[in-house]
Amino acid sequence: MAYAASATWPAGFVIYHRGAEADGIFVVLSGRVVLRSRVRAGRGFIPWIATPFETFGGEGLSTSARFVNEARADDESTTLFLSGSRFRVFLREQPAHASALIAQVMAERSQLLEKLRELTTMSVEQRLVVALTRLATFGDFVREDGCLLLNPARYRLLCELVGATRESVSLVLGRLTGEGLIERKGSTMVVRPEGLVGRLEQLPLDDIMPATPVAGGSALTQ
Repeated sequence: MAYAASATWPAGFVIYHRGAEADGIFVVLSGRVVLRSRVRAGRGFIPWIATPFETFGGEGLSTSARFVNEARADDESTTLFLSGSRFRVFLREQPAHASALIAQVMAERSQLLEKLRELTTMSVEQRLVVALTRLATFGDFVREDGCLLLNPARYRLLCELVGATRESVSLVLGRLTGEGLIERKGSTMVVRPEGLVGRLEQLPLDDIMPATPVAGGSALTQ
């Protein structure tokens, strides 16, 4: 790609740290990149998980910017990086594609605002159901029968997505287990998706965050 640089990151690799100087924007081609804000030792909050054809690190397009989160590859991930100077060239030479990229960033910003609304208006149980539904869209988290598998590492990811303590999340998971929506097998939990659908149907329609529309992938890959 003439404008952006491609890189592949191993699972667990920290692409950048909070507070580091930022310049440009990243687009995920494959894998997942988790953005995490450290709350205190051993705890964090995940405002965004960037999946293929979604962006992260867009604060690097502003003036004298610094990254506001840590970005870590959740599994082996390939990204494109468009620096601020190359973005300006891209905008000048490919205005239609650059506008599509900007529209993608704005759509993702809307999702972040929805996330903020969830934190301030929804209960832990409601946020947990929404978070489980999001995790169920990750193919490698789901077994052949469609059930979502939560091992200890994914359980931590869930807690950080919900934005609640492990104790609060455990209480809700205990209730869902009692209702037969979750089955515990040793250190792994098996979540039945049909039960999640029923729970989502109990929420107001505007409490369910729609997926970001991505028509034909990122503008940088076209």
